[in-house]
Amino acid sequence: MELEVKTLDGASAGTVALADEIFGLEPRADILQRVVRWQLAKRQAGTHKTLTRTEVNKTGKKMYRQKGTGGARHGNKAAPQFRGGGKAFGPVVRSHAHDLPKKVRALGLKLALSSKAKGANILVLDEAVAAEAKTKFLLAKLAGLGLTNALIVDGAEPQEAFRLAARAIPNVDVLPVQGINVYDILRRETLVLTKAAVSALEERFK
Repeated sequence: MELEVKTLDGASAGTVALADEIFGLEPRADILQRVVRWQLAKRQAGTHKTLTRTEVNKTGKKMYRQKGTGGARHGNKAAPQFRGGGKAFGPVVRSHAHDLPKKVRALGLKLALSSKAKGANILVLDEAVAAEAKTKFLLAKLAGLGLTNALIVDGAEPQEAFRLAARAIPNVDVLPVQGINVYDILRRETLVLTKAAVSALEERFK
């Protein structure tokens, strides 16, 4: 697959060949859903917690006599049916993470890249370099490229000025190539890869 390479100013900077085994696969929603679910479950804090009847500070003294009241027989104020009592079967602190095979994760990333390529929502930049760390400057450059909702993936280390200029722009994310992931690719409309990112991805899946 051949794609035109653009500069940040919108000029042409030649073409680049994208490997079909990475960018030319037929997208599969089931694999993408599994990987996104795995990512979101792993980031879930799992710190929700309620007090059980052994953890609330209530008296254990019998509230009233056993017989003759016409009511149920109760002994402990910490029981779940009483106001202020402990919660029965409430949430506890736990990890929501689950396992997903590495091959499925790698396939999911390829499928996410392929889905952007198939929908013509992928752009290759010569380099992501800003002359100064000014949001207004970068916003004008991205608007010239028609980018309002994009994930920009650079090489191993994005340029500091570019990263700082982009962080205040809504719906625009900048990641190093080692941080590329299925969820961030799918949540943004356009995927922008630098030539360095394309080379790194092809090296990674070689």
